[in-house]
Amino acid sequence: MRLHRNLVLAVIDSLNYIYNDGLYADKVVEKTLKRDTRWGARDRAFIAETIYDCVRWKRLYNEISGTKNHFSQENLWKIFTVWATLKGISLPDWKQFEGTPVRRLKGKFDEFQSNRAIRESIPDWLDEMGVKELGKQWDKEIEALNQPASVILRTNTLKTTKKILHKALLEEEIGSEFVEGYPDALKLMERKNVFRTDIFKQGFFEVQDASSQLVAAYLDVKPGMRVIDACAGAGGKALHLAALMENKGQIIALDIYGNKLKELKRRAKRAGAHNIEPRTIDSTKVIKKLYNQADRVLIDSPCSGLGVLRRNPDAKWKLQPEFIENIKKTQAEILESYSKFLKIGGKMVYATCSILPSENEKQVQAFLKTHDNFHLVKEKKVSPAKSGFDGFYMALMERTA
Repeated sequence: MRLHRNLVLAVIDSLNYIYNDGLYADKVVEKTLKRDTRWGARDRAFIAETIYDCVRWKRLYNEISGTKNHFSQENLWKIFTVWATLKGISLPDWKQFEGTPVRRLKGKFDEFQSNRAIRESIPDWLDEMGVKELGKQWDKEIEALNQPASVILRTNTLKTTKKILHKALLEEEIGSEFVEGYPDALKLMERKNVFRTDIFKQGFFEVQDASSQLVAAYLDVKPGMRVIDACAGAGGKALHLAALMENKGQIIALDIYGNKLKELKRRAKRAGAHNIEPRTIDSTKVIKKLYNQADRVLIDSPCSGLGVLRRNPDAKWKLQPEFIENIKKTQAEILESYSKFLKIGGKMVYATCSILPSENEKQVQAFLKTHDNFHLVKEKKVSPAKSGFDGFYMALMERTA
């Protein structure tokens, strides 16, 4: 691979915004890619992938380059130099690369392989928490969470079938393959900008990780039911529920953030999902009105997001232990409050995109201990190490009295 100065400069500028200004990597990548319309697909891929690599391996590269968490312009070049050296890219004759100690950098990399927190490029506190919660399995999970995520599409069965979508993507020169065990999923053979395609604009699919696609199906919905998606956000799972219910019945999509529900409205229109009714939780009245009303309740709970580090690598640097402790309290409150939506005989799914037992099965156990009118039907843990997809947890509970 030959390095091009304007592309490398775009990467360096982006890292400055992410490392020093605390901006989110995905937003910075999105903005950077709009900078030069002459960049082709390969150029854009280089920029995006290199930025994400440098965010994912921030601690490791920082330790190897000896930049001591001080990310000046000169040090950002040093970090990029480590990235290029470890990738085996020959460095051009630029002044920023003068005197690069290639062998020493590779030696440092080897040296750090015995320290898991540095090798896997995570804060010490997160490594300690992972070991405490998952024991030996943490090793495998954090290694898997450092692999770049594949792009997975969910076929919108309100408009098309998986086979027709597969064919339509090929006509757009986008190769995809079926994913065993995931009825509506297609995995892209290589990363492409699918949002520009006509079939996306026509609502034939959504981008949604395979693990996330399991959650709506776990709720066991039927056409004609009254379903509450209690933490709907921008509505990925509400849209899936609408498809599973064949647009029959009612989905009440709740969230405390009105702007997320606006995005859901836009997405629902594109997807042809007509049975979703967004409602902003702006008072306790909104919640109380729905007590004992639902056949099914989905609680896609706020969580640490540790299961989705592959697609959000900068979360490693933004997460704090206090946040995780606080979010556990929020999860317990949400379960307590939103479980009241269910009718007797109704079912509820509690789900997170975390791999920590304290956010998952332990929350459910604590809830069931104080609610003998609910019982656990089944639960599922999706391990990134075993599945190759995001880490998820889901528990199906039934209200019996």
